Amino acid sequence: MSIYDFTVNSIRGKEVNLADYKDHVVLIVNTASKCGYTPQFEGLENLYQKYKDRNFVVLGFPSNQFGGQDPGTNDEIGTFCKVNYGVTFPMMAKVDVNGQYESSLFTFLKKEKGGILGDRIKWNFTKFLIDKNGEVVKRYAPTTKPEALEDDIEALL
Repeated sequence: MSIYDFTVNSIRGKEVNLADYKDHVVLIVNTASKCGYTPQFEGLENLYQKYKDRNFVVLGFPSNQFGGQDPGTNDEIGTFCKVNYGVTFPMMAKVDVNGQYESSLFTFLKKEKGGILGDRIKWNFTKFLIDKNGEVVKRYAPTTKPEALEDDIEALL
């Protein structure tokens, strides 16, 4: 099993088959618009701009599960990211990343790479790096700034 076995919805409601990202290095991030880590959107966008021509993509998944820090609608979140941080990387529809209603993609990601809390996501801006074969190779804590991932991204490209 790999991320290519999953279909998700974009922030605008369009179905996205993750198999469309075969042969890409993918960074999956659970995001929030009203979090202390929200400025990481800038760093994520910088990574995307720097490496997108080399088959790298960032996929943002908003979640309101941590302190209610992303309460808006998908449209509001998409507009916020674009206007405040110039986000052009693909944003997906809001999801749960823990619990009874969690996204099956995040169930898979957590099973592949547990964190400090085992298979739970600790907070917003947890990051998962996926290789060109759709395999989860690394998990990063919310405190890890996007620019700190460059060497790992380069190694997979």
